[in-house]
Amino acid sequence: MFKVEKIDNNIVTMEIEVPKEKVNEALEDAYKKVVKTVSVPGFRKGKAPRRILEVRFGPEIFYNDALEILVDPAYNEAVKESQIEPINQPEMELIQIKKDEPLIFKVNVEVKPEVELCEYKGITVQQVKKQVASEDVDNYLNYLREQHARLVSIEEGELQVKDMTMIDFVGSIDGEPFEGGAGENYSLEIGSGSFVQGFEEQLIGARVGEERDVHVTFPADYTKAELAGKDADFHVTVKEIKRPQLPELDDAFVQELSEDFSTMEEFREDAREKLEESLKSSQKAELENKIIEKVAAQSRVEVPEILVEREINGMLAQFEYYLNMQGLTLQQFAEMSEGGLERIREDRREEAEKKARINLVLGEIIKKEAFEVTDDEVEAKIKEMAGEMDIDVAREQFAESGRLEMLQQEIRYRKAIDLLVKEAVIEEIEEEIVKETTEKKEENEGKETAQANKSAEPEGEKAPKNE
Repeated sequence: MFKVEKIDNNIVTMEIEVPKEKVNEALEDAYKKVVKTVSVPGFRKGKAPRRILEVRFGPEIFYNDALEILVDPAYNEAVKESQIEPINQPEMELIQIKKDEPLIFKVNVEVKPEVELCEYKGITVQQVKKQVASEDVDNYLNYLREQHARLVSIEEGELQVKDMTMIDFVGSIDGEPFEGGAGENYSLEIGSGSFVQGFEEQLIGARVGEERDVHVTFPADYTKAELAGKDADFHVTVKEIKRPQLPELDDAFVQELSEDFSTMEEFREDAREKLEESLKSSQKAELENKIIEKVAAQSRVEVPEILVEREINGMLAQFEYYLNMQGLTLQQFAEMSEGGLERIREDRREEAEKKARINLVLGEIIKKEAFEVTDDEVEAKIKEMAGEMDIDVAREQFAESGRLEMLQQEIRYRKAIDLLVKEAVIEEIEEEIVKETTEKKEENEGKETAQANKSAEPEGEKAPKNE
């Protein structure tokens, strides 16, 4: 038996009562556990009667173990029957536990907030109608050329962006050398941003064998505190210049790239098809996001802070995964960043709030539409995610890790998104119109800025008119 009362925003209090029969059973089970751990004079360990333990230690000796047996099942049953959706761990307050009496306890728990859905069927969104142009194919092929470029030594000519150079350098601050400020035969790609800002730019135009003096200022938040904000001078010798040499876009290049094509014409057509498939996929995702965000924005819900924090934690976990691939931890990255971990978290708060809002709104749509998940749908999803793994092994792993419920929820979310897209009103706009509108807007903004600047010009400073 339980009573539910909403006490503040998304906090719910539940008073839960467990029948005395279950309490007595739990106390007896607790006795059987406790008696094995205590020693009582005159009795072998584990053989002391329950009444002896109650007299010697008090009946409270069994209460903690009895509560462990009773509280969670009673709470979970009350949650299920009341159909509330907790989003945090409950805070428990014990009211009563006693032999031959019901157990009574209270819990305060934060639950999912109420969502006031907008009219989510028939949402109108605009989508730019894009097509793969010849220019897009050219850009893709040029990208492949750059990926397969060969570095060729340049004896004559000046150092330029994207060139690879080998340098010797010696740095000093106030005329004194500093740790890490010197190097020999160092390979540096101009424009890579590997060195302090301004260093690489000052080498542009240098020739092989040339010596240059470079002046830079270390950033105020530089990782090495002893160098932060300091001015430094480097004496640099350019020892070698290598320049990327792009392969020709011909049949030989195609044959080097793939065994599936023999001519550039075939490869170009395949590239176009791949780009069209990629564009189709990205436009689908873009359209879904537009619809979901619009539904979420037009629905009313107060997003709990704990859900925002969870989203931030998830985003940071993913970010740390990529940092680990580069040999960094999140803590190390935070120490190198201005504002530290607090700033990193805060920078993600707006996006996290948006994600939490979207999840709440989609969850409410799922509830309203009563989406169900069949065994066949779960099986198909497991096959999709298993890849080359044996399907039986994959199924077992999902079950053991408790991910089946998450999988079912993903399927429900997909059904909700598909419904929104199916019912949405899509207004297609030609890409040329968007470009014209953007250009006109930028032109008007430029005129407004110029007019504002002119209006702000002091009267006494205006140039005299020619008479």
